[in-house]
Amino acid sequence: QVQLVESGGGLVQAGGSLRLSCAASGRTVSGNAMGWFRQAPGKEREFVAAIMRYDSTYYADSVKGRFTISRDNAKNTVYLQMNSLKPEDTAVYYCAADLSPRTRLAQYPYDYDVWGQGTQVTVSS
Repeated sequence: QVQLVESGGGLVQAGGSLRLSCAASGRTVSGNAMGWFRQAPGKEREFVAAIMRYDSTYYADSVKGRFTISRDNAKNTVYLQMNSLKPEDTAVYYCAADLSPRTRLAQYPYDYDVWGQGTQVTVSS
């Protein structure tokens, strides 16, 4: 059973940076697609970024050029480096693992099998 724990959220001013971490336990996720999603109050959960089985990466248009997803297989951890943050980035950020062997882009919540508890990111103007 895979468990995911996010950390690194907080309060930051617009233009600042944060790095979110997602630590996996229970089994290795180095060969799996991992994604970051976010959910703002009153809005649906939306795709932010994904790193696929062979380490190709994908981003939502709203974060492209500002956010970077990466993984450290030795630590069984996935990261989301967020730069040039904007107030509209404020949300709870969730990490997710796709336990299937898929190689195509996983960008919908239903593509993922395991979710973390979320970490709050608040960007002040």
